[in-house]
Amino acid sequence: MDARNDPRASVMFIGNATTVLQLGEFTLLTDPNFVPAGSRVHLGYGMWTRRLVDPARSIGQLPPFDAVLLSHFHGDHWDRVATAEVPSTTPIITTPQARRSLRRRKFLDVHGLPTWETHDWSRGRQRLRVTAVPGRHGPGVMDRLLPDVMGSVVELEEDGRCRLRLYITGDTLCRPFLEQVPRRCGDIDAMIIHLGGTKILGMLLTMDDRQGVAATELIRPGLTIPVHHEDYTVMKSPLGAYVSRAREHGLAGIRPITRGETLELPLR
Repeated sequence: MDARNDPRASVMFIGNATTVLQLGEFTLLTDPNFVPAGSRVHLGYGMWTRRLVDPARSIGQLPPFDAVLLSHFHGDHWDRVATAEVPSTTPIITTPQARRSLRRRKFLDVHGLPTWETHDWSRGRQRLRVTAVPGRHGPGVMDRLLPDVMGSVVELEEDGRCRLRLYITGDTLCRPFLEQVPRRCGDIDAMIIHLGGTKILGMLLTMDDRQGVAATELIRPGLTIPVHHEDYTVMKSPLGAYVSRAREHGLAGIRPITRGETLELPLR
């Protein structure tokens, strides 16, 4: 294939779990969180957290996006700015539970995907497919009190050939079920991993450095991009701890990304 006609793929990091994915002819916005530093967001059951770092862009500064990919309905993943500024006709791919919350907010085109279900779009020679994969936001009973969460495998195809398989973990803990992701979906070219070591009432609710390295060893992506760290007061595990531990374990392909930076994703 003529390289000049190859699709392009990239991720722009906005902050927390918010990214803009340019995948060939398609643009996705993930987990839209645009409140400024100092804002408090609601986590449910009277719990709040405060944002420490401004997002790198506002919604108005983003390129037009075709859809939103939402891992779960928490205040640091879908906030009041998203409710006000994401057009109500925008397609949103999320969990069945989050679909109900968004429909109550008058969003019209929301697809709630059960685990292992898919949704896709076609445009010319390209197809973009999103598969919902397992995630668990908390330990034991605590997981039942938190919003349902999904990971996503996003595949870009051209002329029926997979050019990129991207795994976005969502706010999950590292559990053995994560090994099902490459086993059922195929080898992962790139992974966007949600870290931060979020702790509430002493309980770990997102992967810290130790769990993040364990998940990276389970998935073995070609490229790993850590996000969801140091944006909120509940995040207790800094990015540097994950990077150092990954180095100690001999993991290659770890690529930190700064807020506002755009990073190319590897195409096959």
